[in-house]
Amino acid sequence: MILGHDSEKLERAGGLATAREIAQQPAAWEATLDIVHAERPRIDAFLSPLLAQADLRIVLTGAGTSAFAGEALAPYLSRRLGRAVEAIATTDIVTSPASCFSANRPMLLISFARSGNSPESLAAVELASQLRPDCRHLVLTCNAEGELRRRGDDPARALTLLMPPQTNDRSFAMTSSLSSMMLACLAALLPGDFNPSACAPMLQRCHHLLDILPQQLKALADNPPERIVYLGSNELKGIAREGALKMLELTAGRVVALFDSATGFRHGPKSVVNSQTLVVQLISNQPHTRRYELDLLAELRRDDLAERIVALADRPDPAIDAGERLYLPPGAEGDDMALAFCYLPYLQTLALEASLRLGISPDNPCPGGQVNRVVQGVTIYPYAEV
Repeated sequence: MILGHDSEKLERAGGLATAREIAQQPAAWEATLDIVHAERPRIDAFLSPLLAQADLRIVLTGAGTSAFAGEALAPYLSRRLGRAVEAIATTDIVTSPASCFSANRPMLLISFARSGNSPESLAAVELASQLRPDCRHLVLTCNAEGELRRRGDDPARALTLLMPPQTNDRSFAMTSSLSSMMLACLAALLPGDFNPSACAPMLQRCHHLLDILPQQLKALADNPPERIVYLGSNELKGIAREGALKMLELTAGRVVALFDSATGFRHGPKSVVNSQTLVVQLISNQPHTRRYELDLLAELRRDDLAERIVALADRPDPAIDAGERLYLPPGAEGDDMALAFCYLPYLQTLALEASLRLGISPDNPCPGGQVNRVVQGVTIYPYAEV
């Protein structure tokens, strides 16, 4: 059984690879941490001189889900490193390179790439080097044969960290690839808090979580909504955005999915809520942030417009208990980045279940090729400064 499903039935439904890749995440994370630990001397030799520069600019980049890795990590790394960390999608870099690389400061570009073959990912690295010749590159990728990995073999200017082989997801949607690259970035930059020993409680909790997910999500999964809204703050906003993309991808757009922050949602996007809407709010463990989120949760329940409003939370609270909720299984409480790794399997599995119940193949939800595992049809134009 995988996520509550018989393997043979999953294979017939075209969902075996996706289910396996969701379920393998704790094991993949353990392997990722071991890789980073083994590479520690090489990582320190590369990063230490860069991080010693007070004016170093760190930019996290990728396309699609890989970009959302940066969106989730940037606010957390900014706080923890005490310096500005930005998330800029490769899709924005290629269309306006000068807007992204104009600052006259030393720069570290951290690239997230499952395949390492997306045209925007390759172009972003080239443009960074073109406009900022002193730029250094940290490449996190899952594909040993990818072009980005090949180009990253320059000890003086770049360091490539290759994720465990199983994270090069075979399915259409990124799941274990995303979470493993996120964890590798954290382990590289914050080794004291993200290492095999420190992360052991989180991995143990996620193993338990995956065992109980099918039952926890059954009520939500049995009736896929017409539209779904994911809400999260700070690093959890990036996770909310990824949850929305997973639902769109795996249901081939049959379920319209949106995301926002708890505070931003009132400023217009809340208009989307109607009687066919499921709202999933990712509740923070950060006390200040949490107050704003619980206010919105109570407001949405008072409005009584949505079909369902579900709070996904770690710490209990009377405001959460007043309506439908999903609590994480008992375990060592963590900060919001630890929550991000716990919340991701919920959102991935909910998308998988919606896809299966709509009769769509999760492993290949768009067989017509309008959307592809590695983006196609992109022309990269030469950039000349003007």
